[in-house]
Amino acid sequence: MMTIGELARSTGLSVRALRHYDRIGLLKPAAVSEAGYRLYDGAALERLQQILLFRELEFPLKEIRTILDRPDFDRERALEQQLALLRLRRAHLDRLIAFAREIQQGGTQNMDFSAFDTREVDAYTARAREQWGETRAWEEYERKHGDRPAGEERRVADGMMEIFAAFGDLRDGNPEGAQAQALATRLQAYITEHYYACTTEIFAGLADLYDAGGDFTRNIDRAGGPGTAAFAAAAIRALCRSDRPQA
Repeated sequence: MMTIGELARSTGLSVRALRHYDRIGLLKPAAVSEAGYRLYDGAALERLQQILLFRELEFPLKEIRTILDRPDFDRERALEQQLALLRLRRAHLDRLIAFAREIQQGGTQNMDFSAFDTREVDAYTARAREQWGETRAWEEYERKHGDRPAGEERRVADGMMEIFAAFGDLRDGNPEGAQAQALATRLQAYITEHYYACTTEIFAGLADLYDAGGDFTRNIDRAGGPGTAAFAAAAIRALCRSDRPQA
């Protein structure tokens, strides 16, 4: 058994984060000592490994809990996806290192910015996330993706970035305002048309993904300026709240 403090030191997570995982039912301790300390056994540690793997795939904590609690959860498939993602990220870092070395050795005349392109990593992350999070949405994505001719995928992605650029023009305003809400509606419709049926639940999950601080956040902010991802996420959440039936 490990105490919460020992687990925090061994993983780099804060005690506060582990307590939060307990509160939301994501990672429960195996027992609580007489002194009130949370204690974690081997099964809890194995579950924590999966939590951290899915965090690398930029899943929101709520979705991770749902996935891990599914009776059909496949640990081996999850590990295969994680390894594939790490290899893609390593290749991306290798390109950045080579680019930086070239600048260091030859100056700043190289105007090739392809080393900064994270679309391959982003696409894999999105596909893995949808595969775990919404089976029907994943199947629809696969069908639409497979039917597109060469070059069409880039056009569709660019169209989505144009919407985020429009969010960037509004980012100093009110995410619940009419213009921001119209853009959120347009984005939801665009995803439905080109990727999969973007339900209110899925759209709310995408909001968490967009402002999670990973590659999605950086790419959206690159399209619309710093703060665009957070603004777009706030607009999406406001739209999703309005779409949910009132209690």
